[in-house]
Amino acid sequence: MNEAMPTRYRSTVAGILRGTDIGREVRLVGWVHRRRDLGGLVFIDLRDRSGMVQVSFDPEWSPPEVVKAARGLGPEDVIQVTGTVAVRPGGNVNTDLPTGEIEIRSVSLEIISAAEALPIPVYRTPDEELPAEDLRLRYRYLDLRRPELQRNLMIRNRAARSVRDYLADEGFIEIETPMLTRRTPEGARDYLVPSRVHPGEFYALPQSPQLYKQLLMVSGFDRYFQITRCLRDEDLRADRQPEFTQIDAEMAFVDEEDVMRVGEGMVAALWHDVLGVDLPLPMRRITYSDAMARYASDKPDLRYDLEIRDVTDVLQGAEFRIFEATRGTPQRIRGMRIPGGAALSRRELDGLQDVAKRAGGAGALWVKRTEEGFSGQFAKALDGQTAEAFVGRTGLEPGDLFVAVVGPFRTSHPDLPVEHSGAEGTTEEPNLEPVLDELRRHLAARMDLIDPDAHAWLWVTEFPLFDWDADAERLVAAHHPFTMPHPDDIAAIMAATDNGGTISTTDARRLYEQGLRSRAYDAVYNGSEMASGSVRIHESSLQQRIFHALGMADDEVASKFGFLLEAFRFGAPPHAGFAFGFDRLAMLLVGAPSLRDVIAFPKTTAARALFEGAPSPIAEAELRDLHIRLPEPDSM
Repeated sequence: MNEAMPTRYRSTVAGILRGTDIGREVRLVGWVHRRRDLGGLVFIDLRDRSGMVQVSFDPEWSPPEVVKAARGLGPEDVIQVTGTVAVRPGGNVNTDLPTGEIEIRSVSLEIISAAEALPIPVYRTPDEELPAEDLRLRYRYLDLRRPELQRNLMIRNRAARSVRDYLADEGFIEIETPMLTRRTPEGARDYLVPSRVHPGEFYALPQSPQLYKQLLMVSGFDRYFQITRCLRDEDLRADRQPEFTQIDAEMAFVDEEDVMRVGEGMVAALWHDVLGVDLPLPMRRITYSDAMARYASDKPDLRYDLEIRDVTDVLQGAEFRIFEATRGTPQRIRGMRIPGGAALSRRELDGLQDVAKRAGGAGALWVKRTEEGFSGQFAKALDGQTAEAFVGRTGLEPGDLFVAVVGPFRTSHPDLPVEHSGAEGTTEEPNLEPVLDELRRHLAARMDLIDPDAHAWLWVTEFPLFDWDADAERLVAAHHPFTMPHPDDIAAIMAATDNGGTISTTDARRLYEQGLRSRAYDAVYNGSEMASGSVRIHESSLQQRIFHALGMADDEVASKFGFLLEAFRFGAPPHAGFAFGFDRLAMLLVGAPSLRDVIAFPKTTAARALFEGAPSPIAEAELRDLHIRLPEPDSM
């Protein structure tokens, strides 16, 4: 690539000039980032996409009219200057700029475009706060001039190039899939597009290219990818947008390990190319049930080692009312050892109740171990053999804290005998894993246990195949309905659907309570989900059985997915894939707090585009062309 990017307006760009260019005559164009008038001398920081360089105007080398024009420059004026690269005088090197050892001694100046008074500043001092985000989004084209956002989007571009290069080397073909498609159930609401030529009919914007990429495998392309836009009509937050970008990939004739090898290799290439960090491979694998039992989360943060311990069998026999109430029930007593946690103040320990309640629990219990014994809310329950067994199970040492939560949990613990594990797939509500997860994250941060330089990547595997919709009293796909069941659990599905057609509520509930597993997997980084994927069903008969288990009758299946089942009947290869959230990857790579900092034109959390004013009303005549009639205002 020609880094100088010369055009009729410029001979080079500002940000690539260095001390090796001293004595060179250059012609530059860009924006006035900042002007400093020192009386006889005028300095400006000239900014373009490549960076900034200082331009000096001095009567010693600049004609009088040029110095006069420089004194009149305002912020964000677009200018062209011609001059000579020179060393900064007097040792005034700016170590914050790559161009900080040089300046351009200007002999000519042309104002290409004068800027009016700015509604938001582009230049600001280090201690100056940014304007309110809504205002910055209203004037996004100005906000995007900030060097921070320019850097973010250039890193995002570098990441996209890295992904394309890596996947091309792995034999993938980049193929685009339609944006106007058929509505299919994906777990969120679709954005619908009315058809003008087909009255009363609608396209849907894709929530993902799921069906298309499966059909590409049936079509024989073997390895497909695209960096694609997806759209979902759902509630927003800092790390969610209505339209987002994902790295979407599918492979034929593979299993989970094949896909995970490619996915983690792609991530390792990204971290190396963009951050200069070499990730250890292969990444750790952990099953969903193990993750929930040991870390109370399906996206565990492994930068710190606070592992959940089940102490139900140890404490059930203690004379402590809350523990006694768990006897003969599926409820569990689970918690974690906090090394050095006994140093926390009583106020901080009392605050754990609020942390637990924010996550949906009734509260948390704690006990400290000191050199003299135990103190805390259930210290009296720890005596004799109970104390000895408790220390043996938890590893609690003097100076440590143990925080416990009591109630129903979704998963059993793999280290306990069956009679102490609780009911697998228990449906008693609420499930308290989120409470332990919140406490674990809170205490890790409070005790400064999180390594800021850690890159804790892992794969979580064998997710549940089904969830239960209590309102509709039916099964729903935990991932999506095209996910292959675990080989050991296929027999249960076949038995439950053996009579053909949809299954009863009782049979569906029984199927859910068996805790069936899928061949789905997620990539997790430092406690955040970064990707999901699965081995897909490629057999028409098994896919039909899954649809029946989900309550879909044959006519509904034919209407929604007949084209997919038809394709499977003509020879479908085993296939699997993944989708990485590209916006989230970019956010991590640049160290930004929000997805909006790595998206050129994002929406607000109210799903509005402020500078262009979208969404907006449509004229009645245009609605008539689309065969749409809005209800009267008083009936809305």
